[in-house]
Amino acid sequence: MKILISAGPTREYIDPVRFISNSSSGQMGYALAAAALRRGHEVILVSGPVNIPAPEGAELVRVVSAADMAEAMKSRFPECDCCIMSAAVADYRPVKNFEQKMKKTPGNMALELERTEDILKTLGSLKTPSQILVGFAAESENLLENAEGKLRRKNLDWIIANKLSDGFAKSTNICTVLGRNGEKIPFPERPKTELADLLLDTVLPPEMW
Repeated sequence: MKILISAGPTREYIDPVRFISNSSSGQMGYALAAAALRRGHEVILVSGPVNIPAPEGAELVRVVSAADMAEAMKSRFPECDCCIMSAAVADYRPVKNFEQKMKKTPGNMALELERTEDILKTLGSLKTPSQILVGFAAESENLLENAEGKLRRKNLDWIIANKLSDGFAKSTNICTVLGRNGEKIPFPERPKTELADLLLDTVLPPEMW
């Protein structure tokens, strides 16, 4: 089967040297891509800026901004059997992008932000019954409640929920997988490379392992 995976952060530039981003390392998405390749699947990996070599055999699509990632994911989504959205996409971007480096001035400065596209919600609206759509929820509070709400609102089949303190930018992760049919499967802390195989065992039908 063909699996589409997003990974890493996005960068929303303010000027040529400053940007809004987050500390996502991309490790989980890259581990999922490597695990899927080992199983013989075709993998498209849409990656924000990270310092990880791409798994050999994956089609790597490098992106920078949330808009770049939205375009790449939407263009490739119709051809995939399963999509796993593990990227940490910026929710906001600067309204104005300065072409030249901003100079320091006296006093404070206000930065106006606007919403970026909710890529996962868009993919959920495009999903066909034969496609599997998996999201991630990284939360600092009310983890399972927030994850379940996201699962329903965005028409997901599965969502992988973890606290920011448990897995963000780390080589290990602690998570709970929630399914649209009420499944709730906890996974204790383990390396992301090991967790990737367990997650694929969970979200893919057995005939696709």
